[in-house]
Amino acid sequence: WAAWKTYLGRAETDCYRCYSMELLGGALRLSKPEDSLSVLKKVLALRRRFFHPIKGVLELQTNIAGCLSELGRSDEALVLFREIYKKSAV
Repeated sequence: WAAWKTYLGRAETDCYRCYSMELLGGALRLSKPEDSLSVLKKVLALRRRFFHPIKGVLELQTNIAGCLSELGRSDEALVLFREIYKKSAV
């Protein structure tokens, strides 16, 4: 939480804000996967909007797919894992 609170007031385009949100999403994954999923989806939207490296997007999608799987949403996770595989195989 500390990193997220530190960078919360910065602009959406600030990479440190984006990274701190990503850390928060990862940290919440074990204890609160629903909250983690919400945070990671927001970070993914920010990454796609302002930061374009495909590797970071694929890593986020992998974390999101893992959250979906942990929440029992296996069908959605499988679709996302297949999408990730297609993009990484290119």
